[in-house]
Amino acid sequence: MEPFRHLEAVAAPMRVPNVDTDQIIPARFCWRKRGDGWGHLVFHDLRFDDREKLKPDFVLNQDAYRDARILVADRNFGCGSSREQAVWSIYDYGIRAVIAPSFGDIFFNNSFQNGLLPVMLPAERVTALLTMLEKEPGTRLEVDLAAQEVRAPDGSVHTFDIDPFRKECLLAGLDNISFTLTFRDQIAAFEKKYEAGVSWLARGPA
Repeated sequence: MEPFRHLEAVAAPMRVPNVDTDQIIPARFCWRKRGDGWGHLVFHDLRFDDREKLKPDFVLNQDAYRDARILVADRNFGCGSSREQAVWSIYDYGIRAVIAPSFGDIFFNNSFQNGLLPVMLPAERVTALLTMLEKEPGTRLEVDLAAQEVRAPDGSVHTFDIDPFRKECLLAGLDNISFTLTFRDQIAAFEKKYEAGVSWLARGPA
């Protein structure tokens, strides 16, 4: 996956609590494969009406936010089912960071495995950011993973916590499998040494 280091981009406000994974990606689309592309389906039933026409009142359909790569959301974002497709669709749309007071646990963990940075900030700071974005559509925020900071154009700086291992993996663009494979030489050496001590194991059944 693509490394995440520093992002400066338009941020879109979504002042709606408890946005669940079915709102992010409806279950009827979840038969698709990862490589099929998911960005055009994100928030499908919120973005489109029954005739597949864009709803003008939905935030990502508004001109000022069409190119948003940061989403500022309300509490408990990504709650509901465990579908990883919710993260896929957000990522494929082009959003690389979601800022919220809290997240659904499984969505939060899935985000790190797919290159999406979930940033938790205190509720009052998220509210201040939402208000700023709503008053000045098209406002750009900075998300600096190395410094663990979100910076706003008014000069405010909001620090956030992140697990050091997850931070390391995002900076390097590694999911858990990719990280494990960085130890392939050590793994191969261990297997060779282990098999030498139990030679009968390598012979297999008689």
